[in-house]
Amino acid sequence: MPFKPELVDELNVLVKFKDSTQEGIKVHKTAAPALIDAAERLFDKGMITQKDGGYLTPRGLVTVEHAHTLHDLLSSNPE
Repeated sequence: MPFKPELVDELNVLVKFKDSTQEGIKVHKTAAPALIDAAERLFDKGMITQKDGGYLTPRGLVTVEHAHTLHDLLSSNPE
């Protein structure tokens, strides 16, 4: 099953976070509408603390760790 564009947008928001609950992000109202919508969906899913970013929740932290791992694996060149 392919990734839907909405999930890709959510992943793009998530990878902007560091693997920490100490540093948040802000999705500004001038950002691409798809990213604004993605942040709102992540908030609704309980992964971030604010509709426009904020901080990661415990669930969000686990998800970001996986998103970073997936990104790194797909971005690396096999030896």
